Amino acid sequence: MTAPMAVSADWLESLGFPASDPIPAPDSALRFPDGGQYRIEIPSTEGPRCLAAVLDEAAKRDVPVHRVSQGSGIMLMTDSEIREMLAIGVENNVEVNLFIGPRATFDTGAQVFAPAGKALGLSARGADQLRFSLEDLRRGVELGLKSVLVSDLGTLQAVGKLKLSGKLPSDLIIKTSVMMAPANPMSAKILEDLGATTINIPSDLSIPQIAAIRQAIQAPIDFYVEAPDNIGGFIRYFEIPELIRVAAPIYLKFGLRNAPDVYPSGSHLENTVIGLSRERVRRASLAMQTIARYCPDAVMSPVR
Repeated sequence: MTAPMAVSADWLESLGFPASDPIPAPDSALRFPDGGQYRIEIPSTEGPRCLAAVLDEAAKRDVPVHRVSQGSGIMLMTDSEIREMLAIGVENNVEVNLFIGPRATFDTGAQVFAPAGKALGLSARGADQLRFSLEDLRRGVELGLKSVLVSDLGTLQAVGKLKLSGKLPSDLIIKTSVMMAPANPMSAKILEDLGATTINIPSDLSIPQIAAIRQAIQAPIDFYVEAPDNIGGFIRYFEIPELIRVAAPIYLKFGLRNAPDVYPSGSHLENTVIGLSRERVRRASLAMQTIARYCPDAVMSPVR
């Protein structure tokens, strides 16, 4: 390295971060508490009927499902729908993760829809929307929810602090959205320090870039093996063995190319959403075949 580059490298290393993306990418020694390297997540599971379809398809295709996540938000589900979804999760040993409340794209502001405003992502606009998000969280937790999805930095910090203070359950899982995905090790560490317990990173990162993030955080990484069109539409099934090797513990997620954006969902879209969910499970079955073919020794967490 030249002298200026060496100084920058020393700065990052003094802060406890890697100074470059490691090539070749090292193995991750981290594991889930049960010893597993990877788990399967089916995203965009928008309600009880959708969850039932996911589990039915998973049984037909012999696909283990560790977690389902939802994107429309707790605010667009009735109490009975939330209770039913959680009961199905308990019965089938599946973590049910629901999205917290309103976000910029639901609000009256227009900047988020402008080309230069995309960076706002799904942030919470103003103190009111932050309060609405916490109210959404409170209702979900009171109904028995143990896993929530957050897309705003301030909301993440608030939830993390409320959890530490005992106002929220100490075992609450705080999952960060791909819409606030950290693209470097220090950004990922910020989310972990704020309270994130499972972190969705960008789906377009290289294997060395992912390995650098893994060196900086302990939290499980969530990763779209197939990304929806609105976040790039990447399809990375052949890279699954490397993803598991360098990023464990990792949740392998399966979005869909050439599929409509269904947020916010509802009964008017139910047939479409159920069809999309069944196809996501089929995509997960392709991933399981890839693992069996190319890295059969990779350890999957038991479903429990």
